[in-house]
Amino acid sequence: MMAGCRRSPALLPLAAAAAFAFAFACGGGDRPRDPAPARESPAPAPPSPVEAPADDRPAIVAFGDSLTAGYGMEIDEAWPARLQERLDREGLALRVVNAGVSGETSSGGLRRLPWVLDREPAAQVLVLALGGNDGLRGVPASVMADNLRAMIREAEGRGLSILLAGVPTAPELGPDYAEEFRAAFREVADETRTPFLENLLDGVAGDPALNQRDRIHPNAEGARRLADNVFAVIAPLLEPAPAEPSDP
Repeated sequence: MMAGCRRSPALLPLAAAAAFAFAFACGGGDRPRDPAPARESPAPAPPSPVEAPADDRPAIVAFGDSLTAGYGMEIDEAWPARLQERLDREGLALRVVNAGVSGETSSGGLRRLPWVLDREPAAQVLVLALGGNDGLRGVPASVMADNLRAMIREAEGRGLSILLAGVPTAPELGPDYAEEFRAAFREVADETRTPFLENLLDGVAGDPALNQRDRIHPNAEGARRLADNVFAVIAPLLEPAPAEPSDP
């Protein structure tokens, strides 16, 4: 932004000092020398930042919408964080990555998944928990199912195990759509032979004590229940493969 020609007040002392020095030099006379300025000791160098050690544990990627992202609560209260607590208690050396985005649909997730998995090369398990926003928008169940299949193929192509988590849809769209929507998850799981959690919100949906005021998103205690639901189905995917018997 252009400034006017006003002289900055901060420059006035310097200008006055310059004028005084010029007048003194032209008028003659001895001027006492200013004492030599004291040398300032150099400022100590800032300490080198200590980098946190990289977490190289195999990762579980929780890929979903606001239910996963932890809408309306702290990130450490969302179900992926509660699942991490459960894994730690069970002594399972895995880390959970919260890749939830509020408002995400299955179409948006299909575009975003490759980028997320590229960023998590240590990922071994994908919890696919999308579709709720498709139901709220009345997206045809067949479209959602095609997107879920494509995401499962993407993850399988990278060698990941997958857990597909279904969610109920809003009753306002009618019982026929609700049934078609629910069945789409089951059909995808059966066709792709993917471990399946039929209802991520089992035991939580419809309970005012476990939901926020909107009656849609779980509260902190509800999120803990969601983590338990996921763990119950995902646990077999985390067990090490039995050792092959050695030759006698």
